[in-house]
Amino acid sequence: MISSGGVDTYPVKTRDLEQLKQLARRIRRNVLTQAGGKGQGYVGQGLGAADIFAVLYGSVLNWKPDDLRWKGRDRFLLSIGHYSIATYATLAEYGIYSQDDLRTYCDDGSILDMSANEYAPGFEITGGALAHGLSLAVGMALGARYQKEDHSIVNLLSDGELNEGSTWEAAMCASSFKLDKLIALIDVNNIMADGYASDVLKSEPIADKWRAFGWHVQRVNGNDIQALLSAFDNLATVRDKPQVIICDTLMGKGVPFIETREKAHFVRVDPGEWELARQQLEEGKNK
Repeated sequence: MISSGGVDTYPVKTRDLEQLKQLARRIRRNVLTQAGGKGQGYVGQGLGAADIFAVLYGSVLNWKPDDLRWKGRDRFLLSIGHYSIATYATLAEYGIYSQDDLRTYCDDGSILDMSANEYAPGFEITGGALAHGLSLAVGMALGARYQKEDHSIVNLLSDGELNEGSTWEAAMCASSFKLDKLIALIDVNNIMADGYASDVLKSEPIADKWRAFGWHVQRVNGNDIQALLSAFDNLATVRDKPQVIICDTLMGKGVPFIETREKAHFVRVDPGEWELARQQLEEGKNK
């Protein structure tokens, strides 16, 4: 395999902070490659969640890039279907998708749909209908227990999905069954299609609510790779409880003019601005 990072083999699993930062930067570059051909897309989410994806795939998940259906793999469930742009960008670093594939993002006939289906390489579920991911994760965790399998199930969901009752039903179920192989990651960027999440329906205090539902809770800066690594390290001591890491992220992270856009849920970028986005991403690599 040849990764889009320009090396002969895909990245190895690592805890090296600089290597993970470089992986996150390449993921962001791949996000821009996808959306740059269209002039629009879920760029803010892809940029904002890049550090989470770098830590997950680069350090945490037990998986095999050359065998995506290996039975012993950890399951990563992307509940937020429109974050597929970040998953494609990440998997491109492991040779699952090529740079040419990335440029077909959202084209007619492309396998890179805006919200990926489970037939796309590297995806476990269809995540287009929001607030179903955690319920599916609970089912998978129960199935793994009954089959005496030891893999983890990791579900990435959004703060907007906390508006849905199905999320809280699944949360209550997970703690009732003591699903300690289930890990939920909540991307809290306070942006929804209809405005700021905190204005649409207030979800704070998020951490207190998950504790009340019987979960082991941590809250970290989701754009701080070391903080994310430490949070995952802490999970090793948790028994008989599902675990949630609440990740506060910045939409458009790494590209300042997107970071500061008020409406960043679905970004439209003028043709000349894509080069500016790439320049700003490269300029920020040593910060």
